[in-house]
Amino acid sequence: MSAAITVEHVTKAFGATVAVDDVSLEVAPATIHSFVGENGAGKSTLLGMLAGRLAPTSGTVRGFGEPIDGASPRSARAAGVVAIYQELTIIPTMTALANVFLADPRHRGTVLDRSRMRRRFAELARRVGADVPPDALARTLSVAQQQLLEVMRALESDARTIVLDEPTAPLPHEARERLLRLMEQLRSEGVTVIFVSHHLEEVLEVSDHVSVFRDGRLVASEPVGSWTKDDLIATMLGDVAAQRLRSELETSSPRTVSEDVALAVEHVDLPGVLHDVSLTVRRGEIVGVAGLVGSGRSSLLRVVAGLEPGASGSVAVHGRGGRVPRSVVAALRLGVALLPEDRKALGLVGTMSSTDNVVMSSLGHVSRLGWVRRRAARTVARDVGARFGVRPEYLDRDARHLSGGNQQKLLLARWALRRPRVLLADEPTRGIDIGAKQQIRDALRELADEGMSVVMVSAEHEELLQVADRIVVLARGRVAAELDNSRRDVDEELVLRAAFTRENTHVA
Repeated sequence: MSAAITVEHVTKAFGATVAVDDVSLEVAPATIHSFVGENGAGKSTLLGMLAGRLAPTSGTVRGFGEPIDGASPRSARAAGVVAIYQELTIIPTMTALANVFLADPRHRGTVLDRSRMRRRFAELARRVGADVPPDALARTLSVAQQQLLEVMRALESDARTIVLDEPTAPLPHEARERLLRLMEQLRSEGVTVIFVSHHLEEVLEVSDHVSVFRDGRLVASEPVGSWTKDDLIATMLGDVAAQRLRSELETSSPRTVSEDVALAVEHVDLPGVLHDVSLTVRRGEIVGVAGLVGSGRSSLLRVVAGLEPGASGSVAVHGRGGRVPRSVVAALRLGVALLPEDRKALGLVGTMSSTDNVVMSSLGHVSRLGWVRRRAARTVARDVGARFGVRPEYLDRDARHLSGGNQQKLLLARWALRRPRVLLADEPTRGIDIGAKQQIRDALRELADEGMSVVMVSAEHEELLQVADRIVVLARGRVAAELDNSRRDVDEELVLRAAFTRENTHVA
């Protein structure tokens, strides 16, 4: 029998960036084959090619011998491959029934055959163990129920291979266990499952075969019996990364920070996401927040920034405050500002000039009697922007026309002008070139040296080890470890072990 998936010498480049580098592998039919690796290892890009969303720069991808050309997901579906992503494609305003048959509604002549669709829906629901009314609006369903609708949709399209990208990350424990059992059931029915997960215990529990990716390459692929959790972590890291990190840390000197507590977050809960999270940040300190996809890293910053009014707990800045801020305005009044992960959608106004993006949160500096003084605005933006490498000729351009690195520098300039007491930086170097990354890291250190407290989320653990004085590791919405990195002597393996932990631990 043909392999369920065959990948032959596949490379995928985005401009000068090689995301997948000469990968070849086979996935056997009716098995659970897991892909593991750090964030940025190339797993998601490879999944995009398996699902037909991306075309390889070179090489071939086949499903049961049929080519998957990357022109559209149709070629993947023709080869029996359906992908289900962590960001679900369920349409919230449609019923459960309509979502399952979205790609292929049943007809009797030219009329929808609703009774036939209901019978088939019931069959699929029994098969996957979904207790979902067909007429329920999708927006009223839990994430676990919506995920089962995606599986039902895949089975309805006669999927022979189902790709599950981080499916357990948003799920509570019971729903996670049910999904793992469903994967085993599908395997017993002859369906091939490709499983991507950062939870190594789950990988070792359900997989038949595990492939490890690092820096865009497939570095190992073995039957599950050949792996232990320690082996997986060591293979994911690799000697090169460890040597590079040691080299970077040699250039980083310890920092001395005040003992004054600037930010106190206590007993924060966000239903289904965060559970009794507490942390403190001292004046002038950089605290890194590490964790895997679904650990709650960005959600914690959103709570403190006033973007999650449904959260409970308390947030205080230099002793002021109380309950969690219910709005961005309330957080700013406390002295908390957010550098968001999605800088284009949540940080910048792309159609406004770079100058206006810098001064928009500090109009008092550049206005008189309610009128903005344009010359003063440009002068202020030029002066503060120069600190972060924003070239003067960029200031009159719309922010949308700048590179990602320059857009991030505009946001840093905005908050340097505003001078919040606490800056929350969510993935501040994501998607920018290596030179700009180092400029932004240096800028965060400079702001901290001036007394600003920084809480920084990054999927790049090496970055946190280089920049942060202390690292708080989240695992499944809880604090799993707190690591003192003031002497820059924490290693990435310690962070990873805490991130992958099933139980909550505290490491001094």
